[in-house]
Amino acid sequence: MAMSINVFVVLVVFSTTFFTAVSRESESPGDIDLWCEKTPHPQPCKYFMGHSRYHFAPRYRSDFRRMAVQVAIDRVLSAQRHAQHFGRNIENKRQKAAWSDCLKLYQDTICQLNRTLQGLVTNVRSCTDFDAQTWLSTALTNLETCRAGSLDLNVSESMTPIMSNNASELISNSLAINGVILGEESNNNTDGFPSWVSKPERKLLQSSSIKADLVVAKDGSGHYQTVQSAINAAARRRGSRRFIIHVKRGVYRENIEVGINNNNIMLFGDGLRYTIITSGRSVGGGYTTYSSATAGIDGLYFIARGITFRNTAGPRKGQAVALRSASDLSVFYRCAIDGYQDTLMVHSQRQFYRECYILGTVDFIFGNAAVVFQNCIIYVRRPLKGQVNVITAQGRNDPYQNTGISIHNSQVRAEPDLKPVVRAFKTYLGRPWMQYSRTAFLKTYIDNLVSPVGWLAWEKSNFALSTLYYAEYQNFGPGSSTRRRVRWPGFHHITSPNDASRFTVGSLIAGRSWLPATGVPFTTGL
Repeated sequence: MAMSINVFVVLVVFSTTFFTAVSRESESPGDIDLWCEKTPHPQPCKYFMGHSRYHFAPRYRSDFRRMAVQVAIDRVLSAQRHAQHFGRNIENKRQKAAWSDCLKLYQDTICQLNRTLQGLVTNVRSCTDFDAQTWLSTALTNLETCRAGSLDLNVSESMTPIMSNNASELISNSLAINGVILGEESNNNTDGFPSWVSKPERKLLQSSSIKADLVVAKDGSGHYQTVQSAINAAARRRGSRRFIIHVKRGVYRENIEVGINNNNIMLFGDGLRYTIITSGRSVGGGYTTYSSATAGIDGLYFIARGITFRNTAGPRKGQAVALRSASDLSVFYRCAIDGYQDTLMVHSQRQFYRECYILGTVDFIFGNAAVVFQNCIIYVRRPLKGQVNVITAQGRNDPYQNTGISIHNSQVRAEPDLKPVVRAFKTYLGRPWMQYSRTAFLKTYIDNLVSPVGWLAWEKSNFALSTLYYAEYQNFGPGSSTRRRVRWPGFHHITSPNDASRFTVGSLIAGRSWLPATGVPFTTGL
């Protein structure tokens, strides 16, 4: 991005104060102002709580959490209505592109907040506090993405009216309240697949013969000739079982979207060399980073196997996403994600990548998901003259978001086009796109293309150097030595397995609860 389980990083002062104070007062009746005083954003809390139809003096922290989420929903609904009216005043294509993103992101935010509120209702509790923290983190990320799109296209001044109604602060408060509750729990997942992958779905990922519901083939031998047509057909189906789409070998020149309510989709190809979905949208071509994606995945429980997602815009067109995923509990297995700048947008939610190839130049793995890359190969390409390569730009912008990028048991290597000139270009493991950026490389081979200092400051500033959390643990290879790494307060050369385990499948993405169902092989711990 060039132009943002368990809560385990050391939090800033207000967060620690909030944790202690609310824990002490959590089971006592009190005025709403007293509760609000302990949140990161007390003034909007007091105002909107006081003017809400849900206003009462909460006795328990869970009551206060429910009120906070409900008030946040009201503010996002208000922002959505305002954005819809704003559409009448759009003056050009750039404004329209940014506005369209915001409408979609507001709708998704409402979905995430409703999902949280419904899941936490006491008598029908259908989610964990960890789930709630994930969905609240996504809601906040969505609003930041709306803002970022207007910056991409230099229309932020005209878009300000639809982005300034305190919704972000109210969601941040909800995150902090839920984070206190989550901090009192423990996550004991230690081994196996992420638990959201069931035995039947493991078979889907590992089987050599899969029975498809629909077949896509360019030569007309299947049900459809485009991938999007099959995805649209899947959206019209009845029931919620896994729906399998076989994309036969071929180069599919299209942009695809798996919508927010189109859940349990699996796309499987004939191998990443043979099934390729490709397009060439870019910020340089008038799209936002978000909407430039060749493939945009929002529906829950998405699985892809044996497919290449490619963006052909090239290095001169700026941000150009090959794959954007905001699919909760999603898996990408033996896929390739191929581009230059901003190749892979791990936008939000919990994601797992196994035995994948990711290729790019600048900030080419970026976003604010809780994501683990395991047994993957990360190829760094030759950038433009004067550019530097940066592998990650993690976008955590709130200390209570349970997000981060973990690269585990993988490889960082130079692409053939970079190898002959590798000394002419600097390559870094990551830089802080947002204030609480969090990334770890664990037991990964790092070749000699990576600069000895390892990490890069954001645009030569001191931004986030004490609030980020960057870590390395038992990496190897000629570029892995930490002797000359940056001396930032937020950089950690981890030596303790307990500390490193916080970035594993079991902890960062609560993998034992969902990965076994998908059938993808995985390692839960270190």
